[in-house]
Amino acid sequence: MTKLTAIGVRKATHPCTHKGPAMLADGNGLYLQIMSSGSKSWVFRYTRNGKARMMGLGVYGENDRGVTLAAARGLAAQARAALAQGVDPLEVRRKAAAAEAAKRAATVVVAITFRTAGTEYVAAHEAGWKNEKHRAQWTSTLVTYAYPEFGDCPVAAVDADAVEAVLKPLWLRVPETASRLRGRIEAVLDYARARGWRQGDNPARWRESMKHRLPNVSKVKRQTHHPALPWQQIGAFMAALDRKQGMAAKALAFAILTAARSGEARGARWGEIDLDKATWTVSSERMKAGKEHRVPLSKPALEILDALHPLSTGPDSLVFPATQRDKSLSDMALSMLVRGMNECPEGEPPPWGDGRGEAVVPHGFRSTFRDWCEEATSTPHAVSEAALAHAVADKVEAAYRRSDLFEKRTVLMTAWAEQCARQPGDVVTLAGRRTVVG
Repeated sequence: MTKLTAIGVRKATHPCTHKGPAMLADGNGLYLQIMSSGSKSWVFRYTRNGKARMMGLGVYGENDRGVTLAAARGLAAQARAALAQGVDPLEVRRKAAAAEAAKRAATVVVAITFRTAGTEYVAAHEAGWKNEKHRAQWTSTLVTYAYPEFGDCPVAAVDADAVEAVLKPLWLRVPETASRLRGRIEAVLDYARARGWRQGDNPARWRESMKHRLPNVSKVKRQTHHPALPWQQIGAFMAALDRKQGMAAKALAFAILTAARSGEARGARWGEIDLDKATWTVSSERMKAGKEHRVPLSKPALEILDALHPLSTGPDSLVFPATQRDKSLSDMALSMLVRGMNECPEGEPPPWGDGRGEAVVPHGFRSTFRDWCEEATSTPHAVSEAALAHAVADKVEAAYRRSDLFEKRTVLMTAWAEQCARQPGDVVTLAGRRTVVG
């Protein structure tokens, strides 16, 4: 058989006598394949386990990107050597390609740090989170505690020792923060595994890993409550609050009168308010339990809204806007307001305390409302829980509770508004007995 020459390969053309490729043999299984379009490539034909196989060796070319005749003969010789050893050259190529791909992937994975994985996790999931505060807290815990320790380490290299080193200093001091941090590190590592950036078990998972390194958080967690004003003093507090100027004072008074969370009141928009029906409807997206909540508005609550209504620019405008009209009041605005009301000489108890000497905070007024319901009224537990928009923990009870008890809550919120208007020394009948308001 006459072997091919470099010049012959360069000048070879398709005979155009048929549509398929023209095959010019060089011998020992090597062929030059010429397509009708004029393109040329090298092919090695061989038989393996009784089956004919064909292996491409590259496109012909005399430049750096092509395969010359000499190079094709070298590649064919390598394939024949593999066959002589009982190995399929196509399998050798497949394994080499897989190894190269794994090498490239490993190089990419090394470049994926825990910080990068955390940033991408937040970007992928933040659309499903309820509010800005949650998004900020999610990133803040990682930035404050995890990133300084292993944020710039490859996410594939984060192990149980690294996670424990971050959690241990916080576990007894601020167990709630530590527990949330552990869960967020676990989520980022799970995300990294799903993306192919790490393998193996998740070292931040409680049951399989951290449970054996740290004490159970429920055993060390100190039950903390928001300092709450005794309900007997709510009238005096509301009178003092009424003397305060500014949007924060109005928002706090509205939150107290509706037993709402601070964020629900601060984020209220006029489209949620029906002044004629005296109803405030908070969408499920803004509620902690993820369920729409109707709030009956008492006369004092309506008076606050009536005074602010001239500021409305439409259904989407905020009821309690900050200085910048398109932004809601911050949580700190209400906190600073209450702190200012509690300013007192050093060593003296705050004017508005919880009875143990701790200054009250805005969220504590929900506890004040709850205590009043339990101690001073005969309100059924289900009604007070519905007023507070608490989720029903018992699944069976939740399945049967189909009503939001709105009519009963309307009566309750009217009574609460009356309590908020009472002053020290007033004699009233509460839960069937005459009581002097403290």
